[in-house]
Amino acid sequence: MSIIILLKSIIIGVLVGLGVGAGAARMFHIPRTQGMGAFRTLGELNACQGDPASHFSFGLGFFFNSWATSVAGGSLTGDVAHRIIPNWAAAVVLLKGKKPEDTLYNPKKMAIAGAIVGAIVVSFLNLTAAAIPESLQKVASGVLTPAANWFLNPVMPAIFWLAAMDGGKRTGFYGTLFGGLAQLVMGNAVPGVVLGILIGKGLDDTGWSRLTKILFTAVILLFVFSGFFRGFDLTMIQQFHMTAPDWLIDLHKLFGYEVK
Repeated sequence: MSIIILLKSIIIGVLVGLGVGAGAARMFHIPRTQGMGAFRTLGELNACQGDPASHFSFGLGFFFNSWATSVAGGSLTGDVAHRIIPNWAAAVVLLKGKKPEDTLYNPKKMAIAGAIVGAIVVSFLNLTAAAIPESLQKVASGVLTPAANWFLNPVMPAIFWLAAMDGGKRTGFYGTLFGGLAQLVMGNAVPGVVLGILIGKGLDDTGWSRLTKILFTAVILLFVFSGFFRGFDLTMIQQFHMTAPDWLIDLHKLFGYEVK
């Protein structure tokens, strides 16, 4: 059984690490080349400033959390792909060359390093998770689940909001605006704050250009459709002790939303 888990983990780790490593490196070449990484991954790689020890220690901090989560819940967290693999892959390639332009920004080198790191990390997490007795997994899950919920909300939204406020007036304004809307509509402010940061920085760099107008319109449509399909409009009308119009109720029923 352990051999099967190991083989599957190696395959998954190689594929994930290959894509994550190459994608993270490609993000340093945008807009000439489309990246495949995440906004936070790029920012965190930049924050380590090409120092192998910093990249390794940053990934190590999230490794223990991901290890505990895999043991308790039997699943891998997003930190494995977003933070551990890219930062440890960066640490590996930077050991052979101190210039990020020749190492961290090289998709081929990062893809190879990411594949190796991914195979090792995913295999270790899955094998140790499979070796833990079920009784201990239940105990760990009861402790970690509430802690993870507290981290996702309100700790993470607060951190991103402070980053938006630190980025300038426009970034702070749009981060607060869209973060508040996201909290109301989606239940978590982080997506809205991140979108507010992008819009604010876009306005600082280029003003109300065609690109920023398209981005702003897309964000507004995102909130409108997200609120509609979550039934936010009907909930808000009910909370104001008002009667929802029949056409709006029929429109929601048309898309399969159960009106209470």
